[in-house]
Amino acid sequence: MKLKGKVVIVTGASAGMGKAIARLFSEEGAIVIAVARRKERLEALVKEAAEKGGEIVAYSADLSIPQSIDALLSFVREKYEKPDIVVNNAGILDQMTPAADLTDALWDSIIQMNLTAVMQMTRAALRLMLEQGGGVFVNIASVGGLNGCRGGAAYTASKFGLIGLTKNVGFMYAKQGIRANAICPGAVDTEIAEAGLKNVNPFGKERTAAGFGACPRMGTPEEIAAVALFLASDDASFINGATLAADAGWTAY
Repeated sequence: MKLKGKVVIVTGASAGMGKAIARLFSEEGAIVIAVARRKERLEALVKEAAEKGGEIVAYSADLSIPQSIDALLSFVREKYEKPDIVVNNAGILDQMTPAADLTDALWDSIIQMNLTAVMQMTRAALRLMLEQGGGVFVNIASVGGLNGCRGGAAYTASKFGLIGLTKNVGFMYAKQGIRANAICPGAVDTEIAEAGLKNVNPFGKERTAAGFGACPRMGTPEEIAAVALFLASDDASFINGATLAADAGWTAY
């Protein structure tokens, strides 16, 4: 088992990539604190893991509220001392909205969830990790953080920012036992992808679709989970501050 005894926080764990990551990490021996707003879905994941001899703890929280993050880390500190690994997976899409149509409200909601909440989670977890001597961050970014038009303006900016945050944390704390890496998934078949394709901006959809024909295929949440496991484990001990595109070669074109 690659993560035996490790305490892992996985955000956005009720569906899609987060659910697949929580499930796989539990199978690899981790104690997984699965975080999401939908408690009933988390409970189903807890039951599934227990039947296989794993341990997943359901923690319901809205991470767009800073106090929720503080409460989560207080819970982890009290029960486990620190998280060994944090997987920042929770995020939202912006309906492909281009800059000319972007409202302040949409910008603020996307940046808050996709970037500010990750910073707040990272800040709180770092303080515990540094006290205990190290830890690992795996941030789920996007090919939208590597290219200019795989999403709307707010989503693109949030994912570019997330990659910058990942690199900064990775280098800044490298000598203190901290690693931080980002996965940049391409097109992955998840609920968020389905939701993000509803009520899309017509012009934004047209422009973002221009390069979609170069995408070799859709990925699965389980494929992203396998990449996350590698980066979270000691197999990736020499990898820090890196971005790994998991996109079937889409960005190679």
